[in-house]
Amino acid sequence: MAERDIIAMSQKELKRLHVIHKVVEGALTQVRAAEIISLSERQIRRIVKRIGVEGDRGIQHRSRGKESNRKRPGKLVERVTRLYRKKYQGFGPTLTAEKLLELDGIAISKETVRRWLIETGQWQKGRKVRTHRQWRERKDFLGEMLQLDGSHHDWFEGRRPKCVLMAYIDDATSRVYGRFYEYEGTIPAMDSFKRYIRKYGIAMSVYMDKHTTYKSPAEPSIEDEINGTMPLSEFGRALTELGVNMIHAHSPQAKGRIERLFNTLQDRLVKEMTLRGINTIEEANRYLDTYLSVHNKRFAIKAKEQEDLHREVPIGLNLDKILCIRTKRALRNDFTIAHNSKLYQIEKGVRTKEVTVQERVDGSMLITFNDVRLPFREITTRPEKQQKPAHTRRHRKPTPSSDHPWNKWNSQLFRQMRGQGKRSMVAAT
Repeated sequence: MAERDIIAMSQKELKRLHVIHKVVEGALTQVRAAEIISLSERQIRRIVKRIGVEGDRGIQHRSRGKESNRKRPGKLVERVTRLYRKKYQGFGPTLTAEKLLELDGIAISKETVRRWLIETGQWQKGRKVRTHRQWRERKDFLGEMLQLDGSHHDWFEGRRPKCVLMAYIDDATSRVYGRFYEYEGTIPAMDSFKRYIRKYGIAMSVYMDKHTTYKSPAEPSIEDEINGTMPLSEFGRALTELGVNMIHAHSPQAKGRIERLFNTLQDRLVKEMTLRGINTIEEANRYLDTYLSVHNKRFAIKAKEQEDLHREVPIGLNLDKILCIRTKRALRNDFTIAHNSKLYQIEKGVRTKEVTVQERVDGSMLITFNDVRLPFREITTRPEKQQKPAHTRRHRKPTPSSDHPWNKWNSQLFRQMRGQGKRSMVAAT
């Protein structure tokens, strides 16, 4: 039948067959043919001999139609896909391959896992559309610039309410530091930055967005306009006192390094905590130290320059005094102040009309004047106001109306007296 004469060949094989025919016809030498199709002269002679015996079918590769010697057994494919459904559902192919080797002892490449998952319909091949943006070169030194941000995410996959990961990534090395908090605000930012300083030192600058925690939304005051400054948030004020330069990004893409970090952690870190049954922020923070040490060993790179620009905390510098929320409060005549809907009694006399309240990251509160701590106590029960004695009302004489007979009589009498006065004046003249 004619169908048996059809030989399936690739374009590469058709090209080779065309050149070999030229060799057989004597139009090309074997040396020239080897140069054209990038084969050795010895292989050209083999192909010519094979085609002479088998015809054009001899150009096909001998492995065509045969199973690969590296083909995985079907039972392994079933086991991997079953583990993915029961244990690693939602994991990406790369992370799945890592967990299969780490937890199940199955050594398999990520691309093989990807192919099997696509074939079984458990993974879809997608391609991201990226907007072109200008590339910014990394900083040269470790500690020259940190990127800071908070990631609001369901880090515990519904096992507890959503929370925030406050993270720092060094721009030169991609070294990561982070900690979980209930919310993104001034106290979490100060606490996380204080812990970073204790571990690595004071960085030269911090790159962050325009969240109200980092950039004050207030309008410049007259004093700011005179001095040429902008109003600072409490976190910005603390960084300024520490000598850290603040840089505010105009878009999330501007600080893309930490945004990409969050994409990675929202995939990998979430899965790791799920596998370990971590359900609280305290457990997550303890595990985060271990996880980030492994993460940094794997993903951090060497800086272009070897010098570390982190500064040590100067002797005598009190971080708790700087990394706190400071609020000015008026001191009343009875030496009490109102703060956060509470009343506090200053137990030491001080000649001032204003004191400073410090809310520190450990939850404590201080009241100071000229950097001197003032003893105080909270007034939990206010004294009852004494009721003033009721005063006796003074009874006023009733005022008669205009049409009252008394007013009518008075008006007639007044007219009579007025008329008599005029007649007496005329008689006297």
